[in-house]
Amino acid sequence: MENKHQIGEIMGITMDKIKEMIDVNTIVGDPIRTTEGVTIIPVSKVSMGFASGGSDFVTKNQVEGRNPFGGGSGAGVNIAPVAFLIVNKDRVRLLPVAPPPGGVAERVVELVPELVDKVSDMIEKNKETKAEDSDIF
Repeated sequence: MENKHQIGEIMGITMDKIKEMIDVNTIVGDPIRTTEGVTIIPVSKVSMGFASGGSDFVTKNQVEGRNPFGGGSGAGVNIAPVAFLIVNKDRVRLLPVAPPPGGVAERVVELVPELVDKVSDMIEKNKETKAEDSDIF
């Protein structure tokens, strides 16, 4: 029979408990569907820390091949909401929870999808107007 060390057992139990608490659905949550056909998907940030340690001790009345052991482990988990993905028909938007970025470059990158939608709408309306005008003459 293999002699397993107790620190391995402590670490294994702690890691199993962490696995029970956190899975992929913790980061990208379950979709929430509304009656209007909009789907909202929560996105979170998960941070965690883990520590484990122990030591064998020597005693006066020690049994041959078996040392008294003392040890422990601990973990900390932080889950913070980051954003929500909003899916509405053929449009997907990211709604951040944090305030908008402070720099100009970050703000421009954030507005690009909205700008593309507006330009596409303008082009489509322009085509419709030209088609209507050509029908008149």
